[in-house]
Amino acid sequence: MQTPRFLALSLAPALIFGCASNTSIRMTATPPATKKAPVVDTVHGVAITDDYRWLEPLEKDSPEVEAWTTTQNNYTKEVLGSLPCREQLAKALEPWMTLGAVGAPTMTDAGYFYSERSGTQNQAVVQFRAEAYGEPRTLLDVNTLDAKGLTSLDWWRPNEQGTLMAFGTSQKGSEMSELHILDVASGKWLDDLIVGKVSFSGWMPDGKSFFYSALRNVNDPYSRETRHHLVGRLSAQDPIVVQQTNPSEIPGAGPSTDGKWLLGSLSKGWQANDLWIAPMAPWLEKGELRKTVLAEGLDGRFDPIDVIGNTLYITTSFGSPKGSVVAIDLAKPERANWKTILAERSDMVLEGVSIAKDCFVTSWSKDVCSRFEVMSFDGQILRELPVPGLGTASVSTDHRREEAFVTYTSYDAPRTIYQTNVAHPKMRVWAETKVPGDLSKYTVEQVRATSKDGTKVPMFIVRKKDMPRNGANPTLLYGYGGFNVSLTPAFNPSIVPWLDAGGVYVVANLRGGGEYGEDWHRAGMRGNKQNVYDDFYACAEWLIAEKYTSPANLAIEGGSNGGLLTGVASTQRPDLFAAAIVGVPLLDMIRFQDFLIARYWTPEYGSSENADEFKWLYAYSPYHNIKSGVQYPALLVTAGENDSRVHPLHARKFVARVQERAANDVATKPIMLWVDRDAGHGQGKPLAKRIEDEVDQWSFIMWQTGCCR
Repeated sequence: MQTPRFLALSLAPALIFGCASNTSIRMTATPPATKKAPVVDTVHGVAITDDYRWLEPLEKDSPEVEAWTTTQNNYTKEVLGSLPCREQLAKALEPWMTLGAVGAPTMTDAGYFYSERSGTQNQAVVQFRAEAYGEPRTLLDVNTLDAKGLTSLDWWRPNEQGTLMAFGTSQKGSEMSELHILDVASGKWLDDLIVGKVSFSGWMPDGKSFFYSALRNVNDPYSRETRHHLVGRLSAQDPIVVQQTNPSEIPGAGPSTDGKWLLGSLSKGWQANDLWIAPMAPWLEKGELRKTVLAEGLDGRFDPIDVIGNTLYITTSFGSPKGSVVAIDLAKPERANWKTILAERSDMVLEGVSIAKDCFVTSWSKDVCSRFEVMSFDGQILRELPVPGLGTASVSTDHRREEAFVTYTSYDAPRTIYQTNVAHPKMRVWAETKVPGDLSKYTVEQVRATSKDGTKVPMFIVRKKDMPRNGANPTLLYGYGGFNVSLTPAFNPSIVPWLDAGGVYVVANLRGGGEYGEDWHRAGMRGNKQNVYDDFYACAEWLIAEKYTSPANLAIEGGSNGGLLTGVASTQRPDLFAAAIVGVPLLDMIRFQDFLIARYWTPEYGSSENADEFKWLYAYSPYHNIKSGVQYPALLVTAGENDSRVHPLHARKFVARVQERAANDVATKPIMLWVDRDAGHGQGKPLAKRIEDEVDQWSFIMWQTGCCR
């Protein structure tokens, strides 16, 4: 019943959303007043007044903050709930948001494990097939655990035999994963329970024990340690391998596939880590960790692939910012003896290496699109593994099999999973996403803008093929620009009603990301962070100059580090944008390191505790750069009360200060806050909440860019 309804809507988008050069909608609601309680800090000789320090506690610790947040949420709901396009938008979004999704299988001796979410399920379930195309059996369905769908399945890992599956669950987006174990044959949960924001490090080959990482103290986000668990043993008895000693450095360890070695690292941000290896037997038998340090104090990443025979294979960015593969003979592991078997390439970035039977599969990114090659263990390129088009692909392999699964998507191509063979690559569809509409009417372009310092910044533009270049198209520009994260082409079903209404969707590949290797990342971190924002403005100005849009029709969106991006853009260049979604953001860059897990991010941003780093942080910190008498873009700032990463104080304080100082006509350019009390940083949200969020955000964007009348 949904498909005909959507097609009827999509045939006449102008009648639904009525895109125009501006909007005449005016709201009668006004933002609630916020008290000021000034606190003055002197930081490296600079006096900084914080009028809204009182908004920093969580709601559970402050009834006053809870009451204030309620008034802000009510105001936001009143404004967004009054928009005339909201109901039509919800109807148009529903069939696209309920497409369902299937993940690539993990191969075991017993069969194939994979995740799947049907169109109406809040959370994905884990399915099992004895044969690749056999009948599925549901192994784990967390949707049955609570009626609201607020229990999320964070991760799952079967052992090699396929007899046991470890998995993590958390509540209300908290990401505080608890580890459980499922017996595959019976479907029963074992008594094993491990708490403390658990992540999985790897099963031992016998399938009876594993390594994992967890917080020693759930109230201390910097107390991470790696332990070894034997199935059936009390977790309190699990021996510790490594412990965290520095808040900004994250230790980790796990077994090689053959179980003969422990591989450990100490991450120092997203650009560097130490690497060590130790024989497994002495540690298991006597608790002796006989480390051989392979890389320490070096300015690059060293990521293990695996140990094969007596050779450790790693990928590294050290001396090769776009990535290379190195073989280390464990009989003579000194760096002088390392052998580069796959050298850095100038035109592609090495994204990763996986192991199939008797070979590696290397994953590459060329101009932000995926490619695969099959390579021998000595570095000889054997063949390409085909990718269906210019988009994003990933590969699932098993070290004992030639069989592999390739997942592919692009802006105009929903996720499809192909079964293939690395020795004889022929693609066969294993699972595909059926869509309730015609995607052939859209086109995807990749263009480049020139940033302030002359750097060419790529971006993808998604639009209808017959869209006129009249300088007045409603446009949404999305960005991230940090932590070596690459924004690669992927199908986003929520943009379809926007495209049908004449909207343009743009994704910018800013510096700070990983799209062009480690040099591209470093050009947008720490003291170079302003480059990210200049790249973003260059993309916006290119879209305007090329008559895709205008400042009155241009909105921006970002979340997390991308929320910082749109927060900075709104305060540095308020003239350039009509509206901004500032999602789960960092915004007070002077105090950010003092809350939750934010000291993990000081290698990326710096810290105001350092005098030199304070200068660059203070220069762009959105909360500290809000000026009186300036008209800012309309703002929708979001946060999660259960966010374990970014504290909601950033969103609260920022909105309070912009509401106080902005010269905006709140009837047409409101400043709004939405704090989700049943959510965290965004992970694990049930389907109903995701749809509600999309309706809120797209109706806001459509209103502010002239598509909602």
